[in-house]
Amino acid sequence: MGTPGVRRVAFASSAGNAVELYDFLLYGTASALVFDKLFFPSFDERIGTLLSLATFGAGFLARPLGGAVIGHFGDRIGRRAMLVMTLTVTGVCTALIGVLPTYSSVGLLAPVLLVLLRLVQGFFLGGEQGGATLMVVEHAPPERAGWYGSWTFLGSPLGLLLASAAMSLSVSVSGDDFLDWGWRVPFLFSLVLVGVGLYVRLSVQESPVFRATRARGETVRLPIVEVLRGHWRTVLLGAGVNFGFNMFIFMLATFAASYGTKQLGMPRSVLLNATLIGAFAQAVAILLFARLSDRVGRLPVMLGGAGFLAVFAFPLFWLLDTRQPSLVVLAMVIGFAGSAAIFGPMPAYYAELFGPKIRYTGVSVSYQLGAVLGGGLSPLIAAALLGLTADHASWPVSLYLVGGALVSGLCLLAIGETISGRARRPEPAER
Repeated sequence: MGTPGVRRVAFASSAGNAVELYDFLLYGTASALVFDKLFFPSFDERIGTLLSLATFGAGFLARPLGGAVIGHFGDRIGRRAMLVMTLTVTGVCTALIGVLPTYSSVGLLAPVLLVLLRLVQGFFLGGEQGGATLMVVEHAPPERAGWYGSWTFLGSPLGLLLASAAMSLSVSVSGDDFLDWGWRVPFLFSLVLVGVGLYVRLSVQESPVFRATRARGETVRLPIVEVLRGHWRTVLLGAGVNFGFNMFIFMLATFAASYGTKQLGMPRSVLLNATLIGAFAQAVAILLFARLSDRVGRLPVMLGGAGFLAVFAFPLFWLLDTRQPSLVVLAMVIGFAGSAAIFGPMPAYYAELFGPKIRYTGVSVSYQLGAVLGGGLSPLIAAALLGLTADHASWPVSLYLVGGALVSGLCLLAIGETISGRARRPEPAER
């Protein structure tokens, strides 16, 4: 496919992924700011916050399973059909959250329904990101796979940008009525974004790599069995790479809002606006680091990113603890932009770890396993770590982030380089 065609596919994947991440990350913002009051009001504030963040993590629990199931069908019947389905179901779940009754209306049924919708949302997102990245990487020329693949992951900061903007606007418009109805508007707005995403996503063709694999009769009957039997080490190491990154990014995207408002007493608007600016900085940095990985290789760029995650773990909270809006914005901008060194090359990196016959399943399971262990649990663990010291100091949280960064770096070293001026050779089992 020529350059215009690749760009169209990259744009479609980015737009669809942005909508899905809007749905998923909007929940994270709401869980940090309002869900403790709406769905867990019978508990004291700290316990309510922990329970609210736990429901955020519940969505991650379903993601590896969703990656395995949807990846199976993506390797069997095609990438495109699965991506249309994941986008639709995730968006509907988000809209339904926007019409849920709260604890004051139906009691315990409210948090039960909230968790149920979150689990379904997580299941389908588990099959989204792997497929979206493959659609682009498998259309792109090998020497520019990093560049075009990164367009997909632009959906993450763009989704966060949309979610933070929608929540920030709703806070401003609804004012004192935010807890009554204002929080619902961003969730209902998801239906509009899903319509746009489907229109764009339906305009692209199936992956040429999958079409060629199917034409040769090389599709695998049970991709997950082959992945776990012949590539379990790659799956685990790939999960470890994503572990530290997800831990760090959800500390920025979710926990920072809770920490800033509840621990530091800062206005919601300051944290939301800082997240907006940080997400924009990450979008730019993703493209730059991905292009650099096409020139010098994935490993040096991503190792640099893992090093950044470790080095910035303490300065992040030092800046937040000042309570100065300008320094809070600086913390978020540096954190989001620096983390893009490991995030930007990821789409091409994961695609190069697995052969075409099992790629959707392998990428989805490996990536999502790291997401659930790192991102899903990190806000909850961080909130608990704050209680370890009498003054609720942040240094235990920073140590936790350093540990995650070390896991990512060691796993990258264990895997080694996946590209050196050309696509990585397939392993013998993949030939």
